[in-house]
Amino acid sequence: MRLLNDVRKLGLFFGLGVLLSACGGGASLPELASTETSARAAFGPEADYPQVLGEPFTVDGELFTPEDVFSYDSVGFATLDSEGGQGVSVAHKTQPYPSYVEVTSLETGKTILARVERRGPMTASRIVALSPGAQAQLGAGEGTPVRVRRVNPPEYERAELRAGKPVPPRLSTPDSLLAVLKEKLPIKGSASLAGPAIPAAAQAAAIQQASVAPSSASRAAELAPVAAAAPASVEKDFDKAFTEKPVTTVAARSHNGKYPLPPMAAGAGPAVRAPTVAASPMSRSAAPVVVASTPETRSFSLPGQQSATPNTEPVSRSPVRRAAPVAIAATADGKFIVQAAAFSSKTNADRAADKLDGFVMPAGRFFRVRTGPYATRGQAEAALAKVRAAGYSDARVFSAG
Repeated sequence: MRLLNDVRKLGLFFGLGVLLSACGGGASLPELASTETSARAAFGPEADYPQVLGEPFTVDGELFTPEDVFSYDSVGFATLDSEGGQGVSVAHKTQPYPSYVEVTSLETGKTILARVERRGPMTASRIVALSPGAQAQLGAGEGTPVRVRRVNPPEYERAELRAGKPVPPRLSTPDSLLAVLKEKLPIKGSASLAGPAIPAAAQAAAIQQASVAPSSASRAAELAPVAAAAPASVEKDFDKAFTEKPVTTVAARSHNGKYPLPPMAAGAGPAVRAPTVAASPMSRSAAPVVVASTPETRSFSLPGQQSATPNTEPVSRSPVRRAAPVAIAATADGKFIVQAAAFSSKTNADRAADKLDGFVMPAGRFFRVRTGPYATRGQAEAALAKVRAAGYSDARVFSAG
């Protein structure tokens, strides 16, 4: 009887355990799938959408209108956002969130990639608010002058920032370009570099100066303001040269007393005998050369002199020893290619390659879109400007060799 009671107790205990587990003891398969989906949505590509803009708002009496402007590029001053956490993120007044920007310290030239996750800073005197993580990576403090530029980073860098992890810094900005950017800093607030006032020529000259001759970076900084103002004056002089009539007064022609003859246009003019130079025994090639023209050519005369009569007789030329022509060929600096972007999707990479007339090169689980190759660095830089104008602001030039 005792054994029978023990068996009954064991069966009752086992039945209660099954009943409790069925009522709510463990997670079902749909619940596990839901947890995995929410985690993927928090850190996957879908976490970047939809982007939030919001309504216009006023800070310190100034109106700010949020806009999805991919060409955003401005300079200003940074502040600190203690509520941003340890992730590399920023707060911005007008850029959509989430979006991605490159922040450059104009004091050190260091550039980091950050994620726009909040609206702010709520002061008109600052352009961006850095989270503690972004502040630590950039090495900036309150009021540090910065450049903020909207970019489109590859997906693997987006994933790192979404997970709260920093990505490696970009290449440091050369001192010559920093000097140009500091000239654009306002007293407070921000100043756009994407408008007509952007010193594109100065930036290109500064970057080329820093890459070709680093030792002359200080000289490039001195010439940067002149280069920034050059396009307007050059354009004005160019138009003036083709619209104004040439000055032909006697006073204008007599400014050079050493050589009284006016300059002769190439390929036209009457027969004029070049000045005779005494030839030494060692320089037979310095013998005078007679320049002849056809009788129909119109002649000119100096003030107070009779017009020269065209010489219809054939003019003999003294044999002159000429130097062998030098073949001018474009010296190739090597092979270069322009990498526009890297995609995790082959379809997106093919679409971008068709748009840029480029090609796709697989690299692990990513697909790189490139154009080229180009024979010279100058050709590659010209192609780079076109690729960036098409919206791929992170495009770079690489050596294909």
